[in-house]
Parts: sequence; structure tokens; C-alpha cells
Amino acid sequence: MGWKKYPQEVVDRLFLAIDEDDVINSETTDFPSVVLGTSQQNIRDYYALCLQLWEEGFTRQELLSLINQVLAGQELTKAQRKQYKFIRARYKHLRFAQRLYSQKHDADKIFKATTVYLGHFQDGFKNGDKNSVQYYGKILRLLLSRPIWSWVKYSLNHLHVDSETGFQRYVCAQLNELSTMLNKETVTGTEFHDIRKIVSQQVSFFDTQRSIENNPTQVYAISRFLANINGLMGDKHDEMVADKLSGVREYETPTTLDSQLRSDLEQLVEKTVRV
Repeated sequence: MGWKKYPQEVVDRLFLAIDEDDVINSETTDFPSVVLGTSQQNIRDYYALCLQLWEEGFTRQELLSLINQVLAGQELTKAQRKQYKFIRARYKHLRFAQRLYSQKHDADKIFKATTVYLGHFQDGFKNGDKNSVQYYGKILRLLLSRPIWSWVKYSLNHLHVDSETGFQRYVCAQLNELSTMLNKETVTGTEFHDIRKIVSQQVSFFDTQRSIENNPTQVYAISRFLANINGLMGDKHDEMVADKLSGVREYETPTTLDSQLRSDLEQLVEKTVRV
């Protein structure tokens, strides 16, 4: 479909931004006001960069090799764990791009399943859960078989991007959903995860924008503010998953949001202008 190709330095900036998109930081303590929305050309160009990052970042064989090594009961080295993490990060970023920019605002079903199972597989080998490793590893081997891989690549390259109005409607709905959940005193595990998905999608949008525009001050500040929220929520979610796997605490047990986290999320809602 003739997607735009970016110079390597732009791809590298996006890779660095993604590597930092869940790093807890204090670079920006106040969320700058932002008006939701962007042009349809930007929507197309942003998706193109996310697709390029995924396509050029690893090979099917590299990912399968890591999965097969874990399935065989062999520990991944520190470098291999980092490699796996970066591959999964590319999947997650492109899945967010499909949700943000496609007409249906959802990821390809097989691609979405692969991204989710890569996460479950990682949770399994990080927490020593052999049953999860075996279950999700075998599914991933199937999803990464050559015929399915070829179909997924075809579908990713033939995505239909949304209009400017459709994109704006979608992101406004996401912020309204976040506002509704913040009105609750406690949230379940699923609700907590849903909040983080909204934040993560917004991080991915501003990470992509700042990579293409070479880190303009306001966009960079928004990106780092959101990354801090994403990091705080990521650490908490890791605890929730570990507690579930160890039997300490049910995943859906209602929990209160940390006061600073709630304050930051409220800033995001209040300072984002929906037009």
C-alpha cells in the first residue's frame, strides 16, 4: 500500500522512546495541556513508522529460537531476555498503532493474540511457572509458523487508517472511559489493566509523534509524563500478576489507586481538551 519509509535515525528515536515508555521519572511533574486530534496524513505516517519498526526489528526465526529455548527448559541469558523484551515491545507498539489509527480501532486478531501470549509467556518464565511456559509457548510456535506469519504481515500492510474525525472520536471515548473509572474508589485487576492500556496507547502516540518531529519540547514533556504513569502502573501490575500466580491474592480483588498515581491520571483527564 506504499507506506512511507523513514530514515534509520527516526526509527532509532522511536526505539529509544519505547525503551523509556515505562520508566518512572520526574522529568515532568505537570501534564501540559493538549488538544486531542491530528491530521489524516499524520495518522497514516504514524502507522507507517510503527509498522517499519516492527518489520525491521527482528526476524521470525529469532523469536522462535528464543521461545524454543525456553520450551526446552533452558534459561535465557540476560542478553536474550533483553532481546525478547524488545521484540515484545515492538509487538505492543504496533498493536497500539492498530488500535489508534485503524478504521476499526482494533488489532488484527492473530497479531493481537500473539502479542498477548508473548506477555503471558514472559510472565511464565519470569515467575518460574512451567505450565504457562509450556501452554503459551506451544501456541506461539503455531502462531509464528510460516503460513500464519505471512498472513499477518499481509494484513498489517493492508490496514485501512481512520479519518481525522474517526480518530478524534476514538481517543475522546478512551479519555471519557478513563474519567469514569477514576470516579470509583477502587478498581478490579481488569479495570486497572484497562486504565493502563489507555495510558499506554497515549504514550505510544506521543512517542511516535516526538520521534518523527525530533523531540519538540511540549510533545517530549507529555511523553515523559505519561511514561511515568505507565511505569508506576506497570510495577503495580507485575505485583498483581505475581500475587495471582503464587496464590497470595486474586487478580480481581478491588484495590485503591496510589494517591500520586490518581492525581497524575486526573491531570491527564482534566488537561486534555476534547474538541
